[in-house]
Amino acid sequence: MSKNLSSINQHLKQFKTEAMQVPVIFHTSDDLLPNEATFSQLENLAKDKRLFSHIAAMSDVHPKPGRKNPTGTVVASQNFLLPQINDTAPNCGMRFIKTSLDEKTLDAKKIDKLFKELVKVIPTKKYIGTKISYGLALDIARSGTAPVQKHFKTRIKNELENTFSGGNMVTEKDITNRDILDVIPKFFFHVGKYRLGILGAAGNHFLDLMKITEIRNEEIAQKFGLKEGQYIFLMHTGSGLLGQYASYMYTPKIKEHFSQKVMLKIGTTFFNSQMKKVYQRLAKKIRESQGKKEFFGYEEESLEGRMFLRAHQASANFGFANRLVLTHHLDQALEKTFGKAVELDLLYDMPHVFINKENHFGKDVWIHRNGTTRANGPKKMGNHPLFSQTGEPVFIPSSMSTPAYLGVGTDENESSFFSASHGTGRRNKIQEDAPKNKNELFKKTKQNNVKLYNAKSKGVILQDSSYYKDVEEVISGMEENKIINAVVKMQPVAVLMY
Repeated sequence: MSKNLSSINQHLKQFKTEAMQVPVIFHTSDDLLPNEATFSQLENLAKDKRLFSHIAAMSDVHPKPGRKNPTGTVVASQNFLLPQINDTAPNCGMRFIKTSLDEKTLDAKKIDKLFKELVKVIPTKKYIGTKISYGLALDIARSGTAPVQKHFKTRIKNELENTFSGGNMVTEKDITNRDILDVIPKFFFHVGKYRLGILGAAGNHFLDLMKITEIRNEEIAQKFGLKEGQYIFLMHTGSGLLGQYASYMYTPKIKEHFSQKVMLKIGTTFFNSQMKKVYQRLAKKIRESQGKKEFFGYEEESLEGRMFLRAHQASANFGFANRLVLTHHLDQALEKTFGKAVELDLLYDMPHVFINKENHFGKDVWIHRNGTTRANGPKKMGNHPLFSQTGEPVFIPSSMSTPAYLGVGTDENESSFFSASHGTGRRNKIQEDAPKNKNELFKKTKQNNVKLYNAKSKGVILQDSSYYKDVEEVISGMEENKIINAVVKMQPVAVLMY
């Protein structure tokens, strides 16, 4: 199928078959192209007449089990919302936290002491995290992270100013609790009130301590307050069970775990919604759509479409809230380790699984980002006091022991709908030095001067560098395609992961 590929430049390709309504633009070199399964999924999606312009596939594009659309894609539609394009984890995302620490103030012993404390206060897999009230859970759904910041009295600088959309994905004005409970069952909020402050056991959610090893753009680095030798934290996590359950309600995706089926059944059975009959009819449509090749969708102005969008945005707020609570625990752990407060400053918090209304090629369209981040240039960052000068921050981590990059979006990135990769992505062919067990993994990370903490899962070996694409080639392509300007290069020092 990849024979239907034509080259635009070294890092830009177009894929189009006769069956496809729109082409796929691959923002990648030949070496980083995905496998045939990815091409098949993209061809199936591109047959859909509801799509706008083209599909953008980034350098980390790859299929995931149980998903109809590959990770690492950007899909636009003028009048339709297409939930199966995105993973069932709204606002899975990352945040970049600056610290006042450098090589003079943080040595190996302090790092070890800190991460042993972090293992206690930042759990990866746990049934009960940081408990909040039912009322605060509803406040998060309506208003995002502002009420959480107020409740915990957090002291992270620029917490709301430097969070995507101010930490609130809900676009409706004057939304009420009743509006929320008409689209998400009350039961889910009683679950969600126990689920903040958990890093997550799925995939490669992590908390990394990284050291800036190279400045690529001195001017922007200075504006961001970044310098060589400085330590930063990079965090990757999602919206937890509440985000997943709310997504499953509106998406014809087969449940992966028995517990998901049970929780969804309880929530929808006791769903005290004014629109319960509407949802019951919708649920029947969703069941009938499971297993079909066609993508399930909503007309944006339909009642069902408005219900889905409200549920998507409200539950996505728990991604922001989760990262805020985890950063609060990080702050407390640093103070315990040093015996005094350590200044933390949020550079940016950005989702990479979400649906957003944006203007592209002169049209207002729904942008579905699935494992991709927005990467606006300065002109598109409006009145933001910093990012309107620099462009939107973009984080590109790789494996747990290879370098990561911070970049900024450019004003010349139309072909990807002003989007960027959220990482390097997985290789098609695993390298020969892949560890066979955790002992080999720990040995390899030690050789790379990286200390791995927690690491309780068997699957943690899949986060080794042998599974990931070359970060330098990924960054080279992103710069050639004018997706980003690289600002700083960072090296992992300590990693907390399940």
